[in-house]
Amino acid sequence: MSSATVAPKRKLRPARKQVAIGEVDKTEAIQPGKEYNVWYNKWAGGDKEDALANKTLSQTRCIITRDAGYTRADATGNKYCCLFFARGCCPYGHECNYLHRLPLPNHVLPDNSRDCFGREKHGDYRDDMGGVGSFNRVNRTLYVGKIHESPDKKQAEETLLRHFGEWGKILRWNILHNRGVAFVMYDSELNAQFAKEAMANQSMDGDEILNVRWATEDPNPGEKKAEARRIEEMGQKAIAGMLDEDLVEAAQTVRALEEGDEQDFYHIEQSKEEEQEKISERPQEEEDGGRPIKKVRNENGGGSGGFFDADALDNLKFYAEMAKKQAREDQGRVKERKVPAKPAGMASLLGGYGSGDESD
Repeated sequence: MSSATVAPKRKLRPARKQVAIGEVDKTEAIQPGKEYNVWYNKWAGGDKEDALANKTLSQTRCIITRDAGYTRADATGNKYCCLFFARGCCPYGHECNYLHRLPLPNHVLPDNSRDCFGREKHGDYRDDMGGVGSFNRVNRTLYVGKIHESPDKKQAEETLLRHFGEWGKILRWNILHNRGVAFVMYDSELNAQFAKEAMANQSMDGDEILNVRWATEDPNPGEKKAEARRIEEMGQKAIAGMLDEDLVEAAQTVRALEEGDEQDFYHIEQSKEEEQEKISERPQEEEDGGRPIKKVRNENGGGSGGFFDADALDNLKFYAEMAKKQAREDQGRVKERKVPAKPAGMASLLGGYGSGDESD
C-alpha cells in the first residue's frame, strides 16, 4: 500500500453576497455641472477642480479572498465579470448571472470591443481619460491620483503594490513623489479594467479618495516598439493555438522537401516490420520515367511511424525534384530568349493603323 498522501481537492465555494438589497445609499452628491452629458455619462460645465473635490469615499469595497466564488455564470458560460462585484456592492452573490472572480490569465472575451464587464468601448478616450476606454489601443496602465504619500519612499511603494496588486500581476510601477501621482501597469488589460473599477473612489492606508483613470500613451519609442512586439507575439500564439498540429507538421515537411533543406527535415522512424518488408521488396522495384511505383502493403503490415508513410514521402520527394528541375529549365529558357528591342520608327508607329495598305 502506498504511503504517499493525496492532497485534498479544493472545494468550490459559492460567491458571497456583499451587501443586502437597499443597504447602499444611492443618493447622488450635489453636481457642480449645469447640464448632463448623455454621451460622456456625466455632468457638463462647472469647475473641474470642484468636481474632484466633491467626490465622496465609496461605501463598499471588494475583497477577493472573501467575496469571490462560483455563480450562475460558471454554468451558463458567461465570460463577463460583475461590475457591482468589482465595486463591492453586488447583493446577489452566487445567484448573479456574471462572474464573481478576477479575469484569469487565459481569459478570452467573445467580443474585443467590450471590456471585462461587457460594456461597449468607444473609438476615442474621454477628455478626462475616464470611462470604459477605447478599442483602438490596448491600455494596461492606470493613472492613480490624489495619493497621500508616506515620507518613506519604500513604504509608499509597498502600500501601492499591496492595494493594487490584489487585482492582478503588476509589471511596472512609477510613483511621482511629492506630487501624489502613480502609474501602475498590469500584465493583462482585463486586470487593469477590473482594478480601475475596484479602486475608484477608494482609499489606501490614508484618508484619501483616489482618482483612478486610464493613462495616456507612453511617448517613449522603446516602449512603443516593445508593446508592438508583445501584441505580435500574442497574435502568433493565438493563431498557433487554433491550428492543427498535424497540419503544421505536414506543411513544414513539404516546405523542407521543396527547398531541399535536409536540416529542417527530420527522419521519420519506421517499424521493424516495415523495414523488413522494404528490404524484401527492394529487388522488385521498378521505375516508370523516374517515378517510383507505389508499393502494395500487406494488410497486417502495421502502421506508419509518422504523419506520412514511406510511399507518400517517396512521392513528395519525386514531385519536389520535378519542381526544382522545371524551375531550372524555365530559367534557362528565359536566358536564351534575350531578343534585342527594335527601334521605334515612324513606320512601326503608323503600321498599326493600316497606312501602308494599298487596298485603300
